[in-house]
Amino acid sequence: MAKSSKTSRTQDKPANVVPAVDAAILEAADRLRDGALVAFPTETVYGLGGDATDDRAVAAIFEAKGRPSFNPLIVHLPLLEKAEAVAAFDDRARSVAAKFWPGPLTLVLPRAPDCPVSLLASAGLETIAVRVPGHPVAHALLNAADRPIAAPSANRSGAVSPTRAEHVADDLGDAVAMILDGGACPVGIESTVLDLSGETPTLLRPGAVTAEAIEAEIGSLKTEDGAEGVRAPGQLESHYAPKTPLRLGCANPRPGEALLAFGPDLPSGFATILNLSEAGDLTEAAANLFAHLHALDAAGASGIATMAVPEDGLGRAINDRLRRAAAHDREI
Repeated sequence: MAKSSKTSRTQDKPANVVPAVDAAILEAADRLRDGALVAFPTETVYGLGGDATDDRAVAAIFEAKGRPSFNPLIVHLPLLEKAEAVAAFDDRARSVAAKFWPGPLTLVLPRAPDCPVSLLASAGLETIAVRVPGHPVAHALLNAADRPIAAPSANRSGAVSPTRAEHVADDLGDAVAMILDGGACPVGIESTVLDLSGETPTLLRPGAVTAEAIEAEIGSLKTEDGAEGVRAPGQLESHYAPKTPLRLGCANPRPGEALLAFGPDLPSGFATILNLSEAGDLTEAAANLFAHLHALDAAGASGIATMAVPEDGLGRAINDRLRRAAAHDREI
């Protein structure tokens, strides 16, 4: 992070978008402690942060996003030791935390007996979703705020997740007191969500920490898609959706349709094409996913078609986001 004696504001950006220099991070921490909302970058997507111990701040997150109150929030902490003050960790949880934190893994665990986090953040459940992010700006902000920070993705509920500060400003505007601009998010899709609150480890949302990597650490996983009720973020059937209709598959291009492509071999007949990765690299594709959806959404196309992405490793997470984004248009 750059050193600065005062917060600097770029003239061609909205007033609430500020470079994530040290002074701005300290100012943002003060705002969080005062109950305001602050958007900040993580390695996955930008988060809409609020003091997780403050009922009013947590309620403000739900209001700003238009988020259903039954959809729990992820609580961000700077260290495992801080997470243990809000959630009950067993040996499995400590094992995966030691392996994958800081990083793009969220754990769903029983709330600690004296958990200070608002029950609203847990959507009234007896569990809590916790994460230690692996981004220097997020880490500095969490340390400076010195309290648990609830932070879902900084966008309207169900819309495309933000991977740049301008995405947050375009979507949420002045509902956010400050938007810390730390550049593009390197991972680009939301964290993996692993439920360890019961006997059987359960993958609730795929992400950059793959099921295979988790199974290598703690054994086989069960997979759940939200049909049994929403227990973690990202389980709603329709989610991550652009305003422009999105369909899975790219056969028979429709007039004026754009293409979200993958790989070197592209079909013809589309008005606009953005390629997640010409080389077919899944890591590059994940990092580009939401930024490309934002760009295609703003291109004035009649619709967005998608090319197939391999259903393995990180591709599973990419396809999960695309399936939910296309939940209202299943035609192939």
